[in-house]
Amino acid sequence: MAKKARQRISYVLELDHSSSGGHRLGVNGLAVDRDNAILDGVICAWDLNLDLNNQCDYDRASSQTRKPQPTTKFRASAQAHTHWVNDIVLASNNTALVSASSDLTVKVWRPELGETEPHTIGQHADYVKCVATPSSADWVASGGLDRKIYLWDLNGKGKSLEIDVKGEDVSEKASVYAMSVNRNILASGGPESIVRLWDPKSGKRITKLVGHTDNVRAILMNEAGDTVMTASSDQTVKVWSVTAGRCVYTLTMHNDSVWSLFSEHPELAVFYSSDRSGLIVKTDTRGTVEMDEGLSVAVAQEHDGVSKLVACGDYIWSATSSSSINRWTNVETGPNAQLPEPFRLLRAGNPFSRSRKPSITPDDEQRKNEIPVKSILRISNTAAFPPELDGSSESNLTPSIAPRKGPEIVVDPVAPTIEPIHHLPEETVEGQNGLVKHKLLNDRRRVLTLDTAGDVLLWDLIRCEVIQRFGKKHLEDVEPEVNSLEAVAPWCSIDTSSGNLTVVLEPFNCFDAEMYADDLILAEPVDFREDQRINLGRWILRYLFAKLVDEEIRRDEAHRQKLNEGVEKRQAAIRLNPPTSIPIPTTNAQGWEPSDSPVATPRANGANFPMTPGLGIGVATPASILLGISENAATPASPLDKPSAPQLNRSSGEDYFSGGISSADAAVKPPMTLVTADQPPAKEEAPKTPIETKEKEKDNAKSPSTPFGKKFRMGMSFGTKKLGRSASTNIEKPPATEEKPEENKSESSSNHEKEIDDNFRGVIQKIHNDYEKQLLEAPDNFIETKITPALPIDAPVLKLPSGTKVIIQEETSGGSANLYRGTVMSVGVDADIIEEKAPVWLGEVLLTNTIPQKEPVKVSFVLHPWKDSLPSIATADGNNRLNANRMLRVKKILAYVAERIDPTCEDPEPGALKPEEYLELYCNEQLLPNTMSLATLRAHIWKGGSDVVLYYKANGRKEIPRELPKPGGEEPTASDAGGLPAAVAIPPPIATVG
Repeated sequence: MAKKARQRISYVLELDHSSSGGHRLGVNGLAVDRDNAILDGVICAWDLNLDLNNQCDYDRASSQTRKPQPTTKFRASAQAHTHWVNDIVLASNNTALVSASSDLTVKVWRPELGETEPHTIGQHADYVKCVATPSSADWVASGGLDRKIYLWDLNGKGKSLEIDVKGEDVSEKASVYAMSVNRNILASGGPESIVRLWDPKSGKRITKLVGHTDNVRAILMNEAGDTVMTASSDQTVKVWSVTAGRCVYTLTMHNDSVWSLFSEHPELAVFYSSDRSGLIVKTDTRGTVEMDEGLSVAVAQEHDGVSKLVACGDYIWSATSSSSINRWTNVETGPNAQLPEPFRLLRAGNPFSRSRKPSITPDDEQRKNEIPVKSILRISNTAAFPPELDGSSESNLTPSIAPRKGPEIVVDPVAPTIEPIHHLPEETVEGQNGLVKHKLLNDRRRVLTLDTAGDVLLWDLIRCEVIQRFGKKHLEDVEPEVNSLEAVAPWCSIDTSSGNLTVVLEPFNCFDAEMYADDLILAEPVDFREDQRINLGRWILRYLFAKLVDEEIRRDEAHRQKLNEGVEKRQAAIRLNPPTSIPIPTTNAQGWEPSDSPVATPRANGANFPMTPGLGIGVATPASILLGISENAATPASPLDKPSAPQLNRSSGEDYFSGGISSADAAVKPPMTLVTADQPPAKEEAPKTPIETKEKEKDNAKSPSTPFGKKFRMGMSFGTKKLGRSASTNIEKPPATEEKPEENKSESSSNHEKEIDDNFRGVIQKIHNDYEKQLLEAPDNFIETKITPALPIDAPVLKLPSGTKVIIQEETSGGSANLYRGTVMSVGVDADIIEEKAPVWLGEVLLTNTIPQKEPVKVSFVLHPWKDSLPSIATADGNNRLNANRMLRVKKILAYVAERIDPTCEDPEPGALKPEEYLELYCNEQLLPNTMSLATLRAHIWKGGSDVVLYYKANGRKEIPRELPKPGGEEPTASDAGGLPAAVAIPPPIATVG
């Protein structure tokens, strides 16, 4: 079976005023539904409340004098994609809207049919740049950077045709940036500067059109399919004859890269164009013999480059890098166009113009409606119209100007003299402020963002809300004010490419980051364990899918109720025929039954206590022989052991600080058996290499108990007793395995062979299989639920905003594809979809509170007394190099030191000072806060890659002897950890050595 693609979870934080509608970043696509007066954006819809069926027959003077009234009303919106939407098109007689996105998908949205969310009809291997469809067709074509054109069925039948667009010289330039299509011809263009024509029925190439010198940005095709119009970054618009296979006109009315074309005329006789400078041009060639005899007018000037424009009725809409859309009044360029006198005389020379009836308009009205001279553009270099205008010579206004002077006018830099008719739009469809920049802070729980309005916001990634606003400032100026001195493992990535704040959780690291529970500020207090840590990934996932967990618990109850009905019937039968004897279950000395459960459940008598793995301080080999070993090498977690005798009040082999920093994820290891103190320790030969040393330490780590654990109530034992004392030895014995009867083996085998889906549903299937197994083993016992989500002590209650979006994605060759999209409120309703689409690891986290186990990252450090003011904890050979979990706090290091240098630490008096109250720890001559972790210390204080050097000293609140009492009458015994003597200043490793 092929390896399943990696899946990730993303969530999108709800921005302010999301309900008011509108875009947040630049608009890349526009389409107008003439019949319903709807403007569709990327992807928002507005009711225009305009009559779009009238032609441009209006009084421009009166339209300029009346006060513009906003008429557009927001209709609906859909967050269809997770990346930029590059193009949209209306399809199926304007009943469907198709969008193309950089998230690799092509989606269709039918709001008129009640669809609230778009659905995917196709996918590319790279960014999808354009879509096109013929009128009344049931398919749409899409092109992208993967150099492919696909035809997709709009009714969900998938791909109907694939065209491989191969570049001739440089294949990478064959990306498709622009398309136009009718039922018989499909035209495509891109960075290759070549326009290619294809047969949309067979996918075969018809011909290619060569002539542009830069990227082809837009393509139009007439209804007959014999004329193609293209716009390019080479500042030209070209008109091509498909039958002749060549360019017939090159139009040069633009002085910048032409980005967009639009026309509703069946023969493209009236078309609109826009360029990178923001100029919007209308060109009318109706009634002319040659196209360059037409009229080209500068209608409006935008502040930014116009990426898309559409025209309908008396209006033009333009889209730019702004989130707003502007509506401009159209300009009459037909028979009733009011031109300056010399222009009218020149056009009167055209036979078609003389055949028309001249418009009769009063002089004063004519002057108001007249198109300004500076707004009329030369349509091409060879055009005779308009004539050269020079205020110093009246002869330039006569029609006797030779056409060859046209190029001289174009060569002369006259671009600044262009005066567009409209400087201000008649209406602006306001957008919203989108996010354009972000900075993740050191705690990796907060992020600063900058939006298009220049406002800086501080977000909480766990609570999914804005927690502080700074107004219009530079993000770099705000960062020092709010950043903290922390070092937290990476657990998420941030994306603002869609204008929203998107948090992405990957399975390989989303459970790596933790925070201490005592750093939380909660509305409702929770009784946390001492130094308990909260896993950030598990915390946020628990409440992103809280409704899903509730739904799965409800379904589980219904399933168990059916199973327990049979149990009730059997119990009723037993009551009718009671047994003659009752078996008494065996118990151990502690009074609780042994269990093979992998979950360490806290007991009221403290017999079994949950521990955090890998939080001990272990002896590390001297640095001189560890040059090839990584400083952050992780070591296995310490075992959690059950007591084997009633007189023992501590379990052996536990982590040094595991009781203080508890976690429910520690794996249970086989129990260890203590050997009596008078048993001689096993002799060890000194290993010759660091690797051998590690293996010896792992195999022979000693864990006798000390009173220090009592003092701090950690429920654990330590590596040695007081300095200078000998310690007993632990020998780990393999647990005895009980042979199962043959029938149990067969049952287990058949249960194991049951097929489990490789998705979220597979976790539910495993739980149901356990229920069936339990019924087989104990048919008279009721089935208890095995769905155990994280409790508030591990994941404090969060009330996330209802609009927080949840997305399940899958990796593809070119990026990622959406498998599911919903909100925190809809995940329960969509339980069936999520069970099918979501990964196994998500089901395990949500339903069984199980996260993937990883070896803890450790930090190596060296402990010295400050100027020899206190006893050293180094061994006789000077080895004082230790290592511990990166999350270990300074106060725990001080407790470790206190146990070894303070004679009174073994049996403290009531109310005695804690070690962190009379000891201090320094690094680089800086006093370290007691709550600082080793990771933070190394990243922000030590700032180096070698072992962290720490110094401990007394603050004077408690007197500590400068010398340790020498042991009396005790022979030092060989240590199990690397052969070090036990009666020296440093004990053997407490946890497994890294």
